[in-house]
Amino acid sequence: MAVLAQADGRTKDRPVILLCQMPPFGDWLVCGVSTQLQREVPGFDELLSRTDPDFADSGLWHTSLIRLGYLETISEGRLLGEIGAIAPVRLLRLRARLSQHISP
Repeated sequence: MAVLAQADGRTKDRPVILLCQMPPFGDWLVCGVSTQLQREVPGFDELLSRTDPDFADSGLWHTSLIRLGYLETISEGRLLGEIGAIAPVRLLRLRARLSQHISP
């Protein structure tokens, strides 16, 4: 969980996926997780469904959207705690998809 800015400038506590730590200060590149499934960008975002093997470990309560376009770099202090984890293979897939998007 982390405090992230929303499009309207307000902040909200929301689940995030820690993608990687950034130099030089160790801040985290994160992407937001949302239950607003209608915001999905097909082929870019990733749905984490209740039927997925790693859903139970995620700590989420509902099918959710991992929004790769909702990125923010945040300091360690803005992380509010851990609610769960996704499968390592899913994290690798998200990183690869983001990398392919940045350098096609």
